[in-house]
Formats: sequence, structure tokens, C-alpha cells
Amino acid sequence: MGIIEALILGLIQGFTEFLPISSSGHIEIGTYILNVEPEDNLIFQLIVHAATTLSTIIVFRKDIADLFKGVFTTEWSESKTYVSKLVLSAIPLAIIGFTLEDYIEEVFAGRVFFIGFMFLLTALLLAMTHFSKGKGTDVTYGKAMLIGCAQAIALLPGISRSGTTIATALLVGVDKYKATRFSFLMILMPLVGASLLKFLKYLQDPTITGNISGAAIITGFVAAFISGWISCVWMINIVKRGKLIYFSAYLVVVGIIAIITFL
Repeated sequence: MGIIEALILGLIQGFTEFLPISSSGHIEIGTYILNVEPEDNLIFQLIVHAATTLSTIIVFRKDIADLFKGVFTTEWSESKTYVSKLVLSAIPLAIIGFTLEDYIEEVFAGRVFFIGFMFLLTALLLAMTHFSKGKGTDVTYGKAMLIGCAQAIALLPGISRSGTTIATALLVGVDKYKATRFSFLMILMPLVGASLLKFLKYLQDPTITGNISGAAIITGFVAAFISGWISCVWMINIVKRGKLIYFSAYLVVVGIIAIITFL
């Protein structure tokens, strides 16, 4: 993987990690078009996951700081309740991730035809939020588990994690900003976990770095970090204005093109 490929894929990862259009699906298509070797893609995923994790922490730094302060108090606080909901939401993904992630990557890697159909499924879910009437409620424990199950389903390439979790929260009546905040904060644990797992794979077999250079790694990290920061802030404003239907239309177009082109 060269610097240009790293720049393009880093931008794709950063923007699509938070926009409801599936980072995994776009990365698969991007690596397919750019003809990036699988071993290059593995170490690259480690780098860009770390970058998008950092961008999330910076955007929500005040929220995260407040939660940490509340968690380390002696009494049960609202922060402890919120963190417990975040932990609960991560359980479905942890179970599926530890048991089936390698299988999913092996079976669906490079299957652009399948990804096209998953784009259409994500588009349908986003479209449903356009016609639903939100009640503006908080995230309860039950809703946190439902949102967590939606996040687990998003392990399939082409299913947007942010789109699925935010749409699920909106469909069960959660307030728009609260749905977005919960969705982006709940991604921190999976992003950190995914980075650690890929790092462990690297420690077991350092040769997985393939032909990617240090310059390409730095380029990919910076591109993913900056684009992730921008898209995270952008997505918060988009959900507030209820404009997810536009991403639904985009995914319909991209999904159909993927299906037809790679049929």
C-alpha cells in the first residue's frame, strides 16, 4: 500500500465511520478498487481504528471527562447509570465479535455484491426513521440492549454501525441528540477492543504488515483522524436536523451500482 492509497482509504474510513453509510463496506470497495493486499489492509485497519477512536475522544472529551468524574464518586450517580448502559450495549457485539468476527471477515471480505445488498438494508432502516415520530425519551437499559444488538449486526460489511445504532435509538423513541451521543460514546469500547485485537494479531505475526510503509501508516492515521473528527461533528448536526433520508438515498444508489457492477 502506497501513500496515495493510504490517504484515500484513511479519508474513507474517517468519514464513513461516523456517517451512516458503513465504513466496513466502503473500505472493502476501496481496497477492491485500489487492489490493496489483505495483509496491508489488516495493519491499516489497526491504524485507522486508533485514529477514529482518538477523534471520538476529542469531540466528546467533555462528556467523557464528566462520566469519569461521576464513575469514581462514592455514591451511585447518573454517570454510573449511563456507563452501565454503555457497558450493557457492548455485550452483544463482544459475544458476536469474539466468536464470529474472523469468520465474517473470511466469508464476506471482497464480496462487493453482498455489500451492495447490505447497503440497501441500511438505506431502508434510515428511511424508516424519516417517517417515525420520535418521543424524545432517554436511553433506558432495555433500549441500550436493543441498540447494542443493532451494533452487533453492523459487524456485517455494508451495515452501517452509526446508522444502525442511531436509527434503532430513534425508532424506539430516543431523543435525537441523546441517540447520537449514546451511539458515538458506545463505539469507543468496540473501537478500542478492535484495535487491541488487531495489535495482538500483529504481535503474534509481525509479517502481517505486508508492504505498507511507515509514511503510508502515518498518512492513513492523519487522514482518518481529521476526516473522523469532521464527520463526527457533522453527523451530530445532521441527526438534529433529521436529514438521514439523504444518506438513505445515497446508499440506494451505491448499493445498486455495487450489485450491478460486481454481479
